[in-house]
Amino acid sequence: MASDVDSAPLVGRAGTVATLRSALLDDVAPGHTAAVFLTGESGVGKTRLLSEVGEQVRQAGALVLTGACLDIGDASPLHPVRQALRRLDADLAEARTTSAVRGLLQVFDEETPGPDGAGALLERVAQGLHLVAGGRPLVLVLDDLQWVDRSTRQLLLYLLAGLGDLQLSVLAAIRAESLRGAHPLRRVLAELRRLRSVQVVDLLPLDRAGTDELAAAIVGAPLPPEAADQLWQRSGGNPFVVEELARDRRDGRDGLSDTLREVFLGRVDALPQPAHAVVQAVAAGVEPVEHWLLAQVVRLPEDELLDAVREAVAHRLLVGADDGYRLRHRLVAEILAGELLPAERAALHRRYAEALTAAPAELHQARLAHHWRQAGEPARALPAAMAAAREAERLHGYAEAHRHWSTALTLAATPAAVPPDGGRPAPVEVDRAELLSHAAEAAHHSGEHARALTLLAELCADPAGPPTCALHIRRARYLAAAGRSAPAEEEYRRVLAAADCSPHERCTAAARRAELLLHLGRYAEAGEQAREALDLAAGVPGCTSEVVLASSALGFSEAFLGDPADGLTVMRRALETAESSGRPEDVACAYLHLAELLTGPLNILEEGVVVARRGAERVAELGLGRTWETRLLAVATNGLFRVGQWAEAEKVVAAALRHRPSGADAVELLLARCRLSVGYGDVEASDRDLEAVATVLAGGGARHVLPMLILRAGLAMWQGRHDLARQAVQRGLTESRSDDVIVLATLAWHGLRAEAEAAASRTVEVDPNAVRRLREVVDRVTRKSAQAGAPVRYVADGFLALCDAELSRLDDGRGDPELWGRSATEWDRRHHPYPAAYSRLRQAEALLSRRSRMATAGKLLRQAHATAQALGAVPLSAEIRTLAGRARVTLDDAPAPAPRPRAAPAVPAVDELAVLTAREREVLAAVAEGLTNKEIGQRLFISERTIGVHVSHIFDKLQVRTRVQASAIFLRNRPE
Repeated sequence: MASDVDSAPLVGRAGTVATLRSALLDDVAPGHTAAVFLTGESGVGKTRLLSEVGEQVRQAGALVLTGACLDIGDASPLHPVRQALRRLDADLAEARTTSAVRGLLQVFDEETPGPDGAGALLERVAQGLHLVAGGRPLVLVLDDLQWVDRSTRQLLLYLLAGLGDLQLSVLAAIRAESLRGAHPLRRVLAELRRLRSVQVVDLLPLDRAGTDELAAAIVGAPLPPEAADQLWQRSGGNPFVVEELARDRRDGRDGLSDTLREVFLGRVDALPQPAHAVVQAVAAGVEPVEHWLLAQVVRLPEDELLDAVREAVAHRLLVGADDGYRLRHRLVAEILAGELLPAERAALHRRYAEALTAAPAELHQARLAHHWRQAGEPARALPAAMAAAREAERLHGYAEAHRHWSTALTLAATPAAVPPDGGRPAPVEVDRAELLSHAAEAAHHSGEHARALTLLAELCADPAGPPTCALHIRRARYLAAAGRSAPAEEEYRRVLAAADCSPHERCTAAARRAELLLHLGRYAEAGEQAREALDLAAGVPGCTSEVVLASSALGFSEAFLGDPADGLTVMRRALETAESSGRPEDVACAYLHLAELLTGPLNILEEGVVVARRGAERVAELGLGRTWETRLLAVATNGLFRVGQWAEAEKVVAAALRHRPSGADAVELLLARCRLSVGYGDVEASDRDLEAVATVLAGGGARHVLPMLILRAGLAMWQGRHDLARQAVQRGLTESRSDDVIVLATLAWHGLRAEAEAAASRTVEVDPNAVRRLREVVDRVTRKSAQAGAPVRYVADGFLALCDAELSRLDDGRGDPELWGRSATEWDRRHHPYPAAYSRLRQAEALLSRRSRMATAGKLLRQAHATAQALGAVPLSAEIRTLAGRARVTLDDAPAPAPRPRAAPAVPAVDELAVLTAREREVLAAVAEGLTNKEIGQRLFISERTIGVHVSHIFDKLQVRTRVQASAIFLRNRPE
């Protein structure tokens, strides 16, 4: 079975091609023989592989004879060999070889041997092949060997036994599903396997990566994640099926091609009737279909059932495992579904449902709902769907719960089927408001924020819905998660101002508004609101979640504005409370705010990254992978970016984006990825992410506006579009209500840098009003940061140093090298390599413009260049090289960094922890949990000083410098 092989690349077979070439040519001694029999299902790529390997051995100097067997039995003896010789005769120009080929063909035409003459014919054929080879290695490539005739089988046995006195290799393809029962080729292969030079290789379908690569090559671009998932599930990695489905998608065809349909129907129709019934039943089931269940559905005696299953497996249509049976290709289910009459299909699903009903178990509820629904009995499917949804919620499987609740809503609105006796169908009675409530909450937890808001709107219109205050709170939660913070805050205000809301509802609204204000950077307001929430919670029982939220907001506020130590203590206590309560959203919230505080205002980057990654693992266990896990991984990405671990940050953000988040969760990740793209100079990727963020924020996502505008300004400056950078910064200053001095200082630096760049490039006039406004912002940040906690002031001072240095560029057109030197020193102390490298570039520029300390300027450029190259910061490296070229400063000979492709998480080829002792592994595991040396010592009953020695040894052995790097290696190599 072949598709248009010339238009599709050979994917995922490089290792197999190399193995086959070695077995057929490189490892075959002169005068010896070898053979590889390639087995596999139809469409797996055997013919394509024969062609590729044959061409490679031909180019290596071998004489290749290529033929194919026909499905005509023994009617044409030695047909594939004759065909191969005729093809060779048509292609050859060498007279001597042509004569040998025609002589051998004449032997076939003249000989009509009986049983006694077979040996003589084989000997003459071997001699003829020897003459044809002319001293070269001979490779015989045969396709569709399952149809081989008896004479060719005998010839292969004769030649491969070494009786032909020539160096011969055979490469043959066999359809695995054809080798059943007493097929004569099975005996031949059994005999040949005894020879050490004979191999039988089972060619497997492509893996997921190979499937994606092949589909992308045919379509012309990578498939969207959902389309790629669907193609993988439908094709099972079979290259022929992948090619057909990919071409259908490329050409805009709906449904299955006639080619695919006929191929698979032909394979199913070739089955005996019992095996056909088994495949039909498994196609209608929910995989895996257990053996006991299949037996009750097909209703065959046990022996006949086993024979039928064995036949379906042999035809490569079913796969058997300990947990049950699956179709090798889900595509078969789609095809067979169209072959059944509606009544046949309903009867099959009814038998499944009845069998599952007789074997009650919670894990059967989802399948039970599916089969009753397909059997046309919504009244019996609805209770099962609701039970499946509740079970999924109990296990924190919110995506599954959302799917089941949505199914229940559909079933509740479906008219029941008319009974066979013609009577009235049984009514479906259910509380629709309850279904809407559950479905909306499950959608929210699974990251389907738009769906959650839609369902909530239906619930609000239902007279039996919850009270108004409760609906306002839920709507606010959903809006905030969707990235629409302004309307979310307004909903909380309504609850707090309403006289008819209960104390518990007011407490909830206060705690959640405090958390929202925290995200918006309004830390003083967040602290005040958090204190109010805690006061309300003191008088209302059952407010554990509210206490966790309010404590996290209060701790963050105090750490930012006042005492970091006290604030951290409050936040760690909130995390302990959340873990004790066990409510997933409380645990996630506590981890998120702690990680944000550590990686942001407090600049405790290593611990913050570890906390973020540990929190991501924890909330994934709690079923919040698409929402809170992605936000925590975004925090980890930002921390890794700041410490210069850009490659690791890429892996983290790529892993998080595989969850396909939405709303605010998606915005967090897109902004994190965009920081990397701006640093790398990937303009197209940066623009794409910023446009996606802007689309989401159009609904009112104020908390992300400043980070988006800062990135927009940074990207515009690397593009030389200083007017756009100015617009982004001025918009941020106008729209911001944040009292986050670090964000404001960052925004001011970008604005001053844009004006300084405009002045230096003379492409845009400097805007005096914009500069005046930026000076006012710098003064305001200086005053505010003096009142903030020491760690916050420490980070803000770094950005203020950049602002002062940029202002010196505007004041005299050259910049003050002393101010730039101070900025570089400040960022070195904070372990932020990127702004340190940028400051060195500007310091060198200022020195060169004054024609002073030229050697120092050269040293600064080399240091900045080394840092930029290590990061992969293409635009920064380019600017450094431009300045060095003008100043005739020689940089290192290392090539300029190329734009980096998006990296996928790598699986280590070896255990990187093998160099550590058992005790060092224990210590490293604790380091990866985010524990301090003192806490590790308490856990392992070792002194803090000894732990420090262990950590030092671990760093030396793993060749790392930070706890983050060591933790990353541990997480990458730990056993699953």
